[in-house]
Amino acid sequence: MIFDPLRKKYVRLTPEEWVRQNFVQYLVNEGNYPPGLIGIEVLFIYNSLRKRADILVHNRLGEPVMIVECKSPVIRLNDEVFDQIVTYNMHLKVPYLVVTNGMLHYACVFNGEENRYDDLLTIPFYEELPG
Repeated sequence: MIFDPLRKKYVRLTPEEWVRQNFVQYLVNEGNYPPGLIGIEVLFIYNSLRKRADILVHNRLGEPVMIVECKSPVIRLNDEVFDQIVTYNMHLKVPYLVVTNGMLHYACVFNGEENRYDDLLTIPFYEELPG
């Protein structure tokens, strides 16, 4: 078990949870993300199915601006992983997507003019997000 300071409860320490907890700490401590604007395992409905975003970041207006999909360190970050987060984003419509397995991290931003995702070299700081 590990204490999740955002959910304020103990949760089972799975490999994916290890990645999630470490990435949240990175966002808060390095990226200046306000802990109160980070949701963990946020439930939403997509095509009548219950889905959960591993990490959902909101701006100060309460609008979602980033989804983070966390995988176990042994999971390869392939097209299937990216397809999952892009599918989630069809419902959530956020500008920034991040996938991580704790060892590798990939970030992209939605380019509305060209209707595509552009890769980013770094994960944006909170101040760089819209709103």
